[in-house]
This record gives sequence, structure tokens and C-alpha cells, in this order.
Amino acid sequence: MSQSFLKENYENVLEKVQCSCDKAGRDRKDVTLIAVSKTKPVEMLKEVYDCGCRDFGENKVQEIMDKYPQLPLDIRWHMIGHLQTNKVKYIVDKVYMIHSVDSIKLAKEISKEALKKNVVVKILLEVNVAQEETKFGLLTEEVLNFYKEVVDLPGLKVCGLMTIAPYVENPEENRQYFVDLKQLMVDIQSEKTDNISVGELSMGMTGDYEVAIEEGATFVRVGTGIFGERNYNI
Repeated sequence: MSQSFLKENYENVLEKVQCSCDKAGRDRKDVTLIAVSKTKPVEMLKEVYDCGCRDFGENKVQEIMDKYPQLPLDIRWHMIGHLQTNKVKYIVDKVYMIHSVDSIKLAKEISKEALKKNVVVKILLEVNVAQEETKFGLLTEEVLNFYKEVVDLPGLKVCGLMTIAPYVENPEENRQYFVDLKQLMVDIQSEKTDNISVGELSMGMTGDYEVAIEEGATFVRVGTGIFGERNYNI
């Protein structure tokens, strides 16, 4: 795959992000494009980095560990996959944000390891808005109490919410899930706790990020749209 292909893909996605922001009357600076680089080789990440991308998302701790030392230090790594508690210690001081916190046990482990490494870890609470049995995440009705339980844990900064919407052919089918996640964030903000930094919404992937931006996404996670189809048999 040539560099021009990646550059073309990346610029095409940037253009669509801009159009969606314009359509929704939003400031482009309020939306961060995360290039989801899981299973992709370091060479491809370097090419997208050279196009100007600084935010990369990975699903597995091992991939972050492998890629981290091989790439520039100004990259902001996003852990977007399910995170096991026994792997937390490897990445708390390497990632910019963990998008997939969905249990008290995991939140407490991140807090414990953050204190050990003397860092503050930005986290998002993962919500299974569509209630898909195959997906991780909190149920919508659990989120408010969960937030109250973890918001004051030391070494953590709860920045917002994340969801993985269903895979659909028509992105409009996911619009309501994005609307619901935004409403959930508004509900949390109205709680007026001291640690109010809950403004981030990580929602929208290659198939539906334009709709997600229209409904308030501040992070969109685009893999296939930038890197092309994945081969999971490598």
C-alpha cells in the first residue's frame, strides 16, 4: 500500500470531519480524529503520522507496548479496547486516555497504578448504549451511580463517555445511540460534582463518524477509513 493511498484516505476523512462540523455548526477544533491502528505495522503509522496525525488508537495492550518505543513521543495513544486489570500497569504512563473503563475493579486498578507511577490517567466510561450482548460497557441506567463511585478515585480524571455503536449499513440507524450518550453526559454534568471535567464523547467509527460528529462526538475512532481493511489472520 503506497503512502499516497494512506495520505489520500487520511485527507478524505479529515475533509468529512470538517464537513460534519460545518453541518452541525461546530468548531473543528472540538473534534479529535483518532487513527485506529490495531493490527497495522509501524511503517503505516509513521506514514499517517507524517500526514499530521498525532492521535492513535489501539485495542490491545501488547500492541501499544510494541509500537510505543518505535514511534515519536508526541503521539497520544488511546486505549480503546477492553482492558484487563492485570495489564493496566503496563500502559498507565504511556497512554493519553483509556476509553474503555466499565468496572469498579478496573477503575480502582488504574487508580492504584497511576499513584505508583505518579501520573493522572484520563479515562472515559464505556457505555453499551445499544445493549448488545457481545459488547462490553455499562448499561445506560448504571452510568450515573458508577460515575459517582469512581469520580473521586485518586490518579483518575473522568473525562467523559464512550460507546461502540452496532455495525450497520446505514449510519442513520445509530444516530439515536449517539443522541442517548450525549444526553447521558448532560445528566452527569447536571450532578455538579467537584470533579466536573466530563465533556468528552468518544463515539463514531468508520461507518458512522459523520453522524456521531453531528450529535456531539469529540473523539471519532477511524481505522478502516484510513488504513484500509484489516487482515486478522496475520
